[in-house]
Amino acid sequence: MADRGSDSGDSSSDADVSSVMGFSGFGKKARTFDLEAMFEQTRRTAIERSQRVLEEREKQDAEASSGEPSASASRKQDSDVIGPPLPPALGAQTDEDEEDDDDDDVVGPPLPPGYKHSTADDDDDDDDDMTDEEDDNPVKKIPDTHEITLQHGSKSVSALALDPSGARLVTGGYDYDVKFWDFAGMDAALHAFRSLQPCECHQIRSLQYSVTGDVILVVAGNSQAKVLDRDGFQVLECIKGDQYIVDMANTKGHTAMLNDGCWHPKIKEEFLTCSNDGTVRTWDLNSEKKHKSVFKPRSQQGKRVIPTCCTYSRDGKLIAAGCQDGTIQIWDRNLSVHTKFHCRQAHAAGSDTTCLTFSYDGVTLASRGGDDTLKTWDIRNFRKPLAAVTGLSSFFPMTDCCFSPDDKLLLTGTSVKKDEGNGKLLFFERESLQKVYEIEVADASVVRCLWHPKLNQIMVGTGNGQAKVYYDPVKSQRGAMLCVVKSKRKEKHAETLTQDYIITPHALPMFREARQRSTRKQLEKDRLDPVRSHKPEPPVSGPGRGGRVAAHGGTLSSFIVKNIALDKTDDSNPREAILRHAKEAAENPYWVAPAYKQTQPEPLFAEEEEEEVDEDQPEWKKRKI
Repeated sequence: MADRGSDSGDSSSDADVSSVMGFSGFGKKARTFDLEAMFEQTRRTAIERSQRVLEEREKQDAEASSGEPSASASRKQDSDVIGPPLPPALGAQTDEDEEDDDDDDVVGPPLPPGYKHSTADDDDDDDDDMTDEEDDNPVKKIPDTHEITLQHGSKSVSALALDPSGARLVTGGYDYDVKFWDFAGMDAALHAFRSLQPCECHQIRSLQYSVTGDVILVVAGNSQAKVLDRDGFQVLECIKGDQYIVDMANTKGHTAMLNDGCWHPKIKEEFLTCSNDGTVRTWDLNSEKKHKSVFKPRSQQGKRVIPTCCTYSRDGKLIAAGCQDGTIQIWDRNLSVHTKFHCRQAHAAGSDTTCLTFSYDGVTLASRGGDDTLKTWDIRNFRKPLAAVTGLSSFFPMTDCCFSPDDKLLLTGTSVKKDEGNGKLLFFERESLQKVYEIEVADASVVRCLWHPKLNQIMVGTGNGQAKVYYDPVKSQRGAMLCVVKSKRKEKHAETLTQDYIITPHALPMFREARQRSTRKQLEKDRLDPVRSHKPEPPVSGPGRGGRVAAHGGTLSSFIVKNIALDKTDDSNPREAILRHAKEAAENPYWVAPAYKQTQPEPLFAEEEEEEVDEDQPEWKKRKI
């Protein structure tokens, strides 16, 4: 009874809540689910459906087998073919054809005998063969189909530099100028956007962008290298050393002309220079007061030799220098005392080694000598060269060489005398140094060459003041291709007037001064003013009078000369001018006699007596008397 009462109470409370809230179901238990049972039920359902599908397929196979059975048909039926059975004509195929069909999955009607489908694999194989052929022949990668000419000046282009992105080119020459070229900003006129002389009257020897491309190293014929920013403003100037100190290691900088310089390939603040003072020095961009370290090349007798070129290895751990005695000396960057590699007879003694460059893999070193040779070296076996080429004329102390971006070719330029042929850019195979290609650049020497790996374009500096850029529209990117497509800008002509007009400022209304309406009162005031109403004095003619100076002189000396010394108003005789007043002065002695009237003494004159002459005196006494 109590349970019934409680149940009735709960039902009444539920009814009250439902009437208020609008829904019921309070106090009921939540429904529970058995996941394992649900998974088991799903598995059984899937098995049953699979059995039904298999039974239907078996029935279809039995119906198909009631016709003409064949081995190929049975294999096709085993391969889970979906759809109606094939006709007997198409079903009767050989095992080989069926295998080929299974492998190829050809869509469409069968081809006639003798033809074969070209699959994607076959196309890939053909492409691979083509690329293999191109890889085997690096000459096809040389971008020389098109060229543009940048006119630097009239003298030799002795330095070239491209920033790492390939957006800007910098050229320097014997005319002391450094010019900046922006490929993206130039049009077809090909004009430099900036020209300057950073080292005054010194020839530019070397230019190079840093690894980040934000600063430029300028090496000229003086003893102080400079660092410029991208716009040509000076960032750093190296200090000059004391030339009276014997040991060059104790000086703060170079004391003689610079020959070459380059940036560190990994550290953006460090660069390298070599000089005629017999030292190779490293510098820090943040410390301009002193060099960072000093390397001193020495001959076999221990004497000082002059380094003519220098460079870093690709990893920046080695420093190489070519010297005037024909040696190539390589140091560890952190050990400046003894050389790590040394070749005594790399080139002819007394000739300037003009360039050293490392390959991109860092194993091979190429040297361009002043003895008209090009040699490659393995730094792991530095006693003899790997290969050598002779007969490459070089008249410039900065003729260089460089490797192609794929490290398979080595290129350099040749020099020619005036009107004796064309300068050439020669391409050699890296391993054997066999000439594989050449480009006739101009009727002048080829001094500098540069193959940019990102642009795939070749820059060449010549002896007639030109910088040429070779490119291929298919193989190259950006660079010179950005400016050749732009049309030349139209020249802005100044607007000229068809008729000449003379315009006075106060004739225009906006500049005209305001004038009083009545001028009578102002004129009366001016009349009373003695200064404004004074008649202007006429110009003085002749010598000045009354304090006025003649127009011919304004100094005191000229005034005195003109008024006193040269005053010729009285043209009479001075004696006559005085004597004409004598009669008046005697008759009317007003100016002289009255002053002495009372004190004037009376004049007493002595009487003249005649002396008697003695006749007996000598004649000479008589004459005396």
